[in-house]
Amino acid sequence: MRIGCFARSMRSVFAALVLAAVCLLPSCRASAQRLPTDVVPTHYTLTLTPDLKTATFTGVEKIDVNLKQPSKTITLNAAELKFQSVVVYPNGPRETGSVSLDPAKEQATFTFPNAIPAGSATLEIHYTGILNNELRGFYLSHGDRRNYAVTQFEPTDARRAFPSFDEPAYKARFSISLVVDQGDTAISNGAIVADTPGPGPDKHTLEFSETPKMSTYLVAFLVGDFQCTAGSSDGVAIRVCATPDKVAYTSYPLSIAEWVLHYYDDYFGIHYPLKKLDLIAIPDFEAGAMENFGAITYRETDLLVDAKTASLAAKKNVAIVVAHEMAHQWFGDLVTMAWWNNIWLNEGFATWMETKAIAAMHPEWHMDQMEAAADQQTLNVDALPTTRAIRAPEVNTPAEINQLFDAISYGKAGAVLRMVENYEGKETFRKGVHAYLTAHEYANATAQDFWSAQTTASGKPIDKVMESMVVQPGVPMLSFSAPRGGQVQVQQQRFFLNGGTPEASQQKWTLPVCFQTAGGSQDCQLLTPSTTSLKAPAGPLFFANAEAKGYYRSAYAPAQYKAIVAAVETRLTPVERISFAGDEWARVRANQSSVGDFLNLAAALKADPYPGVLSQVSAAFSSVYYQVAATQQQRQQLQKWVHDTFGPEYKKLGAPSASDSADKRELRATLFRILGYYGNDPAVLEQAKQLSDEYLADPASVNPSLAQTALAVAAQNGDEELFNKLQNVYETAKNPELQENALRYLAMFANPELEKRALAYDVSGKVRNQDAAIQFAISLQIPETRQLAWSFIKDNWQQVQGELTTSMGQILVGSTGAFCSAEARNDVQSFFATHKVEASETPLKQAVESINGCIALRAAQEPKLKSWLSQQPGLEAAE
Repeated sequence: MRIGCFARSMRSVFAALVLAAVCLLPSCRASAQRLPTDVVPTHYTLTLTPDLKTATFTGVEKIDVNLKQPSKTITLNAAELKFQSVVVYPNGPRETGSVSLDPAKEQATFTFPNAIPAGSATLEIHYTGILNNELRGFYLSHGDRRNYAVTQFEPTDARRAFPSFDEPAYKARFSISLVVDQGDTAISNGAIVADTPGPGPDKHTLEFSETPKMSTYLVAFLVGDFQCTAGSSDGVAIRVCATPDKVAYTSYPLSIAEWVLHYYDDYFGIHYPLKKLDLIAIPDFEAGAMENFGAITYRETDLLVDAKTASLAAKKNVAIVVAHEMAHQWFGDLVTMAWWNNIWLNEGFATWMETKAIAAMHPEWHMDQMEAAADQQTLNVDALPTTRAIRAPEVNTPAEINQLFDAISYGKAGAVLRMVENYEGKETFRKGVHAYLTAHEYANATAQDFWSAQTTASGKPIDKVMESMVVQPGVPMLSFSAPRGGQVQVQQQRFFLNGGTPEASQQKWTLPVCFQTAGGSQDCQLLTPSTTSLKAPAGPLFFANAEAKGYYRSAYAPAQYKAIVAAVETRLTPVERISFAGDEWARVRANQSSVGDFLNLAAALKADPYPGVLSQVSAAFSSVYYQVAATQQQRQQLQKWVHDTFGPEYKKLGAPSASDSADKRELRATLFRILGYYGNDPAVLEQAKQLSDEYLADPASVNPSLAQTALAVAAQNGDEELFNKLQNVYETAKNPELQENALRYLAMFANPELEKRALAYDVSGKVRNQDAAIQFAISLQIPETRQLAWSFIKDNWQQVQGELTTSMGQILVGSTGAFCSAEARNDVQSFFATHKVEASETPLKQAVESINGCIALRAAQEPKLKSWLSQQPGLEAAE
């Protein structure tokens, strides 16, 4: 499953803050809800008949099971289902059972008059269910012209569609049939093998090929008038499907899928396990995408794109999400974690793998810079006191499990895998991956299974490294002294952005540290808890995170730090510059460095030719501008500094040209954003309005990357005319990128009356519940709209709460962490103490942490900012 991506055209800080909002761990334990282990399913036969008009469905199910011992009862999972009958066919007479439900545990127990003998038996179950509006289980998705019946089962919602042993270790085969309206089709994990008229004159029955052995959460079935674009790769039929009005946007993702499947076949050395692969865009979808075996489902904006008018960010996003979900066909589907506390075996692997195929397909996209920037966001989330270890403590309930799909399972696990791959060498690591997959295909695996395979393949102590990184929470801080005599002293302790405990600060890790060498390569050495020094390679520059592959923060002695800053554009690679800038800003937030030093570093990077580097620098500007600066005078001085520092670099790029490289186009958009948001540049603000008008009139007339940035800048300063145009685009556009971005921009208007309109619109019923909470989250992040949005949420809580799904509620609560005062912190705590949001205790704790961190940041750094500003020539004119 891919966490939803909704910040492509928003300020990058929004993505970081909301990422923190979904880094979750339950603070209290509910009662265990695991199934008994005495009954094991081997095969399901499912026939489902959905009625889209009444939002209900009927099901007839047979489950072949093996009983380890005689028993009169069988317990499995079921939620929101009504049972008509249950019978069992054991090695003896047919038995009719009674059903007792435990809604709290989402379980049903079948009790039979006589004990069922040990061995094989078949359950036959007749039941009914609802097509809900909660974006989970078997649910209704609302298109522009009609409804669709679709599924989302991960992690614990297959039980809402069919009674099942709904735990990942209970793998079985599935034979699925769907009875649908005559004009509709259906999609499932297998290919259609039979299409039979009836039952009745207006129905037909679609039968699908039997699946491989797989977990229940990977089952999928979708019903409606989907249309598809077809292709193939390595003998596998590939389709990209959508509602009829959006099938025109399926060609680009199809080309990505064809490339990625061939790449993965070659990389893993294991051919894609099925004969077909469908990728389906769904109008209502809570996550970004879901890796159902052979039938991957997506948010429309994470799959569908118009290649002719799409921004580069949109193309990258679609490519990455397609690659992520397809990686799951091996990591997660073919080989599945034994239990949810090791969900990182699925999500971390897919995050690590998602950029490989795309980097090979589009080297000009610099996917390594995207990885380095994502690592910075993850490191910041992991530096909060309420973070968790990659391998979670034992979890049992759906609420606990749902909270594991976070920045740690995805981002940290993926970053640690990249670090280990870099330490071993790419080919050695690939051999370990192949051995792991081959040993556990169509089965379940544990973390130890993976790192044992890597230890064997490499001959290095990967088990020690992985256990150290997977079991312990938090970020290592490595502090390096000045190198002497070919050695460098190094100290490690746990790093916190704010807070922390003395006990936690004593943590130590086993991890590889890779130094930059004179020849442009790297020298990797193993740091252990008992290590106090490492060999310092000879070279013109001492830099201790070569190619930014290490999962740690670094701090240097003053002379070495000064040397790095002086050579930042000549001796560091782009990803190393991203890592170095990220480390420096993190140290500012922890009050281990000065905001002035960071701004000096930003000035040293002003002419960087890579947009990924400047984006990393600009991500901190929002905090400096809104959180560190305490007066309007300081903000005006910062505006002039931004204008004077980055304005000339923007002018050097000249007017946009069709011959511009991808880097130049993205660099222009990045500098435009910096000058528009933080420089308050009059020329840029005027150009933003002009470009927005041109783009909305004809999307093909303006470079889409610059146009999307211009729209974001224009919206913040926009009037009613622009608001109305964007609202119309959202309501009428078929292009998913245009439609979604238009909606996002509505949340950014600083004009109070227009912001009130946007907030009311979010709960009007015209905004999907997959989007409403995101709109509130954006408004909460923007200082000009924050208080108005918070007041609206409190005053209209019943309407707001009605729009919240589980994940969206977590995002909303976490986004209140954008406040920066004790008064606001107390208000947030007080409100949510009496207005509970499901599974959001930890997002609330992290929100409070963020607010406290902002208060501490301003107290520590505002005097330093004031001093630095007073030393900058020409800024007195801004006073």
